[in-house]
Amino acid sequence: MKIPHSLMAATLALSGLAMAQDSYPSKAITLTVPNPPGGVVDTSARLLNEPLARVLGQPVVIDNKAGGSGNVAYGAVARAKADGYNLLISYSAYHVGNPALTQSLPWEAKDFAPVALLTVATNVIAAHPSVPGNNLKEFIAYLKANPGKVNYASQGNGSLSHIGTEIFKQQSGTFMTHIPYRGSGPAVADVLAGQVQVFITTPPSVMQHVLSGKLKAFAVTGTKRHPGLPNVPTVAEAGMPDFKLEAWVGLFAPAATPPAVVSKLTADVKKSLEMSETRQRADAAGIELRYLPPEALGDLVKTETAYWAKTIKSAGIKAD
Repeated sequence: MKIPHSLMAATLALSGLAMAQDSYPSKAITLTVPNPPGGVVDTSARLLNEPLARVLGQPVVIDNKAGGSGNVAYGAVARAKADGYNLLISYSAYHVGNPALTQSLPWEAKDFAPVALLTVATNVIAAHPSVPGNNLKEFIAYLKANPGKVNYASQGNGSLSHIGTEIFKQQSGTFMTHIPYRGSGPAVADVLAGQVQVFITTPPSVMQHVLSGKLKAFAVTGTKRHPGLPNVPTVAEAGMPDFKLEAWVGLFAPAATPPAVVSKLTADVKKSLEMSETRQRADAAGIELRYLPPEALGDLVKTETAYWAKTIKSAGIKAD
């Protein structure tokens, strides 16, 4: 019996996908992080790489490529060979904010295939102890009485801390001067030293300093209190119910990566996130693990890209 060409082609395609999945991985995998060590993005990568290496049976190494508001890392992975060995740890503000802030990017959203959502994190409005005010209302009152006297740090132009603080300024009717840094680590160092006074960022960057009294926290920007900062109110509790700011971190591959490889990565990332030790480490770091499969992550990217484009335009935010 003669086998139809269409059936033969489909059989060969399925066989090729199976072979790609069975032989992958055969060497170390690199997770490219668009931030320096420290902060929610790098911490999320380090929550994943060890358990994922055990599941995959190959080393999973982290490559911190900071700079250009994430564009250095994004451009590198977009140009990388699409074989599943070069992956991107993506930060929500870079992924959905940069297209609205920068006219000429070295990457496009279509350059990446979603693999899985990894983590989400609320933010905390943290300040050096020298900043007047014992609560959010008093802090806002001080800012209104002293426009431009306070500087705020961000993780870089176009980062969530940059966009989020500009939205905070708009909604609170205040003014602070933006001081961009290349990631959370150097920003926190200058806030601790009092060289910059305020940093709206994810809890892992500042939680230990708030608990030790080296920084003070006026509010967290989610809908519920952070378990690691139980005495810090939400923005709604503190009198600013319309302000909300969350970050997410996801795993992406170059767009042409074989579907079988993406499927294997997705399944193995899910296993890694479900490990009890991964959850314990995430809890200790103040990060919420939240797995989503590729389709749902892709939908999240589309929705938030449209939202941030509208928000950035209405707030008049521009990359410095």
